[in-house]
Amino acid sequence: MSFNPLKEKGVSLSKQLRSWHDIAHRKFNKYGVDCYTRTRQILMNGIEVEAWNFKHHFARTTDDDETKEFLAMAKRIEDMQQTTVNWLTPSDQSVLETTLGYEQVAVDLTAWLAQNEPDAYVRETFDFGLLEDFDHLYRYSQWAYMEHGVDPDDILQNQTDVMLSRPTQNHHNDNVLRLRKHYDKATASPQTKVNILTLVSGEQQTHNYYAEHGMEYGNECLRETYAEIKDVEEEHVTMYESLIDPTESLYEKLLIHEFTEVCTYYNCMEDEVDDILKPIWEEFLDYELAHLAVAAELFKKHENRDPEEVIGSEIIYPCHFESQKEYVSNILENEIDKRLGVKKDYSKIENLPEEWSSYKVQEKVSSDGAPTEMTIHLISKQKDRDLLITSDKLAKAAPKLLEKGLEPKAQAPDTFTPEEYKKAALQKFEM
Repeated sequence: MSFNPLKEKGVSLSKQLRSWHDIAHRKFNKYGVDCYTRTRQILMNGIEVEAWNFKHHFARTTDDDETKEFLAMAKRIEDMQQTTVNWLTPSDQSVLETTLGYEQVAVDLTAWLAQNEPDAYVRETFDFGLLEDFDHLYRYSQWAYMEHGVDPDDILQNQTDVMLSRPTQNHHNDNVLRLRKHYDKATASPQTKVNILTLVSGEQQTHNYYAEHGMEYGNECLRETYAEIKDVEEEHVTMYESLIDPTESLYEKLLIHEFTEVCTYYNCMEDEVDDILKPIWEEFLDYELAHLAVAAELFKKHENRDPEEVIGSEIIYPCHFESQKEYVSNILENEIDKRLGVKKDYSKIENLPEEWSSYKVQEKVSSDGAPTEMTIHLISKQKDRDLLITSDKLAKAAPKLLEKGLEPKAQAPDTFTPEEYKKAALQKFEM
């Protein structure tokens, strides 16, 4: 079904309050849930947190009573929605198991968005970040096994590969280099605007989750691994949000936020296979349609413009989840040695300037070693090899990919070298 969200009324704000039991009682079964039901739940948690944060920022910068009243009501409702979505996580799902879900979101969502992104520069940026999240999934999968004895496929369900990518120790950059060229709000498609905001929301929530839960493990190397990868998620939020045109007014941004929520809930509703979650997506879509209607009226009043100039008249599909193994492996094989250029572009390792500013950052943060490198040492010591869950072809290519993707300069002192990796990759990993 296709419809114009601007012509739908939804459920009025005055009817969106719910009881505490309705807000907080539902949860899924971690053993029976489809992996992409879990990824939808994780993403929509991030979408709601972003919407709530933005409304609070807007409320602190406006003196228009009508706007403040809408924001006051809507941010409370969205906070309740976020509670419902977040509380779907069952109490017996460990932090690391949830983390694997977060990284499966990052990999498969980013790959989907890249393939459905009309702007070539934005698409290249998505592909660049994709390889970093793919490596994070690999590092956390090792820890899920070492800490809990979890086969990562218990969570990933054979939809997403587990193997090394651009090494995490090489993700730490001069954050100024993360800044990208932003789109032009007058010419960018609604698809580009929604794609970017969806990914910003997901990456921001990933950062927040690691910030709030990474210290809950006693293992010092695992705690430091969360700290290390959390820092990369900060870089990702900086990188993706810099793609947004900063000259958009707050009313324009409000419109895009509400439209993004409508599109993501609609996408989730269309794709959902779980009987517990599907009614939630349907209900919250109706709520967000009402929020969008108010945002559109405020935009017309304060900007004297037609909302369709900004968001068009059709629904967008920004969060369809399906296996992206083929796409990811293609990017992995061709772009593992890609790095941030000095002119908001991209470069290969061999073409980086001698004084590339990220080298200083990497030397400093990894001066005592990189926890994500020590992770491979630990699991190879425990099992005599590394944990890979992928095709035989990619597994055999892993040592050469590591050699291609590892920077020869500014390496952490505990770097797991390509030579060591060749030895560790000789035997099959047994769960």
